Amino acid sequence: MTQNPSSNPPELRPDLAPQLQVQETPRAGQPTLGMVSLGCPKALVDSERILTRLRAEGYGISPDYTGADAVIVNTCGFLDSAKAESLDAIGEALKENGKVIVTGCLGAEPDYIREHHPRILAVTGPHQYEQVLDAVHAAVPPDPNPFVDLLPATGVQLTPRHFSYLKISEGCNHRCKFCIIPDMRGRLVSRPAHAVLREAEKLVTAGVRELLVISQDTSAYGMDRKHDLNPWKGDEVRSHITDLTRELGRLGNPKDLWIRLHYVYPYPFVRELIPLMADADTAVLPYLDIPFQHSHPDMLKRMARPAAGAKTLDEIAAWRATCPDITLRSTFIVGYPGETEAEFQHLLDWMDEAQLDRVGCFKYENVDGARSNALPDHVAEEVKQDRWERFMQKAQAISEAKLEAKVGQTMDVIIDDIDEDGIATCRTKADAPEIDGNLFIDEGTDGLKVGEIVTVEVDEAGEYDLWGKLG
Repeated sequence: MTQNPSSNPPELRPDLAPQLQVQETPRAGQPTLGMVSLGCPKALVDSERILTRLRAEGYGISPDYTGADAVIVNTCGFLDSAKAESLDAIGEALKENGKVIVTGCLGAEPDYIREHHPRILAVTGPHQYEQVLDAVHAAVPPDPNPFVDLLPATGVQLTPRHFSYLKISEGCNHRCKFCIIPDMRGRLVSRPAHAVLREAEKLVTAGVRELLVISQDTSAYGMDRKHDLNPWKGDEVRSHITDLTRELGRLGNPKDLWIRLHYVYPYPFVRELIPLMADADTAVLPYLDIPFQHSHPDMLKRMARPAAGAKTLDEIAAWRATCPDITLRSTFIVGYPGETEAEFQHLLDWMDEAQLDRVGCFKYENVDGARSNALPDHVAEEVKQDRWERFMQKAQAISEAKLEAKVGQTMDVIIDDIDEDGIATCRTKADAPEIDGNLFIDEGTDGLKVGEIVTVEVDEAGEYDLWGKLG
């Protein structure tokens, strides 16, 4: 059996969304916009909302610059490297097209953008949909055809049609020293529970098989609304992550629908979610994406992380006791200012005990405006690199052992792609799109369709991926 290299190598940025996918052809004469969507899944949802509004006004959507009357670049400003990537994308769009509108997180720094690219038409900040529309109208006046330009009920999706991101809130109330997201996106603003559920229900009705719940802090959902009650199907539902997750899990049969939770901070009440994941009759997957960032209590204090005092190993043990099949994914930062070798070793030892299933890792870097920039004892670049390599070696060994233990097991997978050679790229319940591993089926795939959920028997394992045959 030929082992294709994993599409998810350890150096992959764990904050990135899948590549934008546009699956329509503009009609002749239709005013057309190109879209470049950078950054995280939350930014991809913003891009979908912008394009849905524009599509409703009669604009066509181009998957590239060719033939587009203007280009919208949805930027990322999370790290300095992401800022550089955004500036490069703006420059490329200016070169290839000439008419460029900038939005997104880096749009919160318009002077910085214009300093590098003075020719851009307009700059708006994150989730400023109306301002983006105004800029588009000024650059490319709408010309709708009411007999042709009918918006599908589901709006515009930039992810493959079988999965979709479901954003439940904007902003964040935390003040982690390495992060400037609250400065860019503001404080927590949760969507009403019934609005989230209505959107989810429409997506499921339209054929979406996997909903990925995202926000800046999923655990905090509804806190700003004081967990108010919302009308839903003749009853009421609280704006609370436990209640919302329970209702999402009832939207479909677990054989046909997957609900996956991302960005869940490890508050004590998270344990209330675990019984939902253990329930075989709910669509909620036994998958928890929790950004621990580090293990050493002094490091967490220097980061100003929420729940810094939580006994995370005890929590992990409690989650696994309730739901033995739970998959735990997390991200970590190595080389944070002041990190000592002893503190880093504490993290490696913690990893041995925690045995997380999926792990991403950043090397710390300064971000303009972050409070961590002013901390003393910054770590040398070569030390950061050495720690990152040692950390990833540890994570890879854990992943390899866990995957090897799955050989011989039967499990459900969702099909993401089938290539011209008939090799199907799939994901198990333990794998989120882009950031986790894959399962490959390389024979007997005739008749299978992208988006199907099928049963396979695992017959081979690698460092990050699995191979299997249809059961």
